[in-house]
Amino acid sequence: MTTAVDFWFDPRCPFAWITSRAMLEVEKVRDVKVTWHVMSLSYLNEKKDVSEDYRARLQGGWQPVRVCMAVEQEYGQDKLADLYTAMGTLKHTERRETWDRALVEEALTRIGVPAALADAMDDDSYDDAIRKSHQQGMDQVGDDVGTPTIAVDGHAFFGPVLTRIPRGEDAGRIWDASVALSEFPYFAELKRTREAELDFS
Repeated sequence: MTTAVDFWFDPRCPFAWITSRAMLEVEKVRDVKVTWHVMSLSYLNEKKDVSEDYRARLQGGWQPVRVCMAVEQEYGQDKLADLYTAMGTLKHTERRETWDRALVEEALTRIGVPAALADAMDDDSYDDAIRKSHQQGMDQVGDDVGTPTIAVDGHAFFGPVLTRIPRGEDAGRIWDASVALSEFPYFAELKRTREAELDFS
């Protein structure tokens, strides 16, 4: 039986991008199916005591998330997944410098939907739906984590946080371990210092 996996992402997060690509590998080697959900790091941190540098980086964070929500509402889950892939490829893999309208329009064009959906970047009417989607994930893990958040078989967890994309059976083994740990409600954290640069290849 195929296992349903729910994955919450903010398209701007490089760690969520790596984990999302790992989940695509997991789908190849395990009987799982991912459903993608929008969350917002800007919303998550809007009332938190964060550094001025981090807060500055969160400015404009609503814009790509709004476009993701607009595409999901207009075209459904498959196009949301396609848009996330297109956005992430442009920004993280191809190393575009900014999350500007040109990047968003190119991503929309790549997936075959109107580039005019980029107008959603400045349309706050999508924000309530984003908050609702966001809370569906955070209510399962708590607000002191972020993206990626994953829910499977009645358990949810933040991570796994990876510095490069595992392929094939390596992705499957990481997935197996993550799910196994998530089954213990008293398991909270396993962490070590990141020493490698992020590798999006």
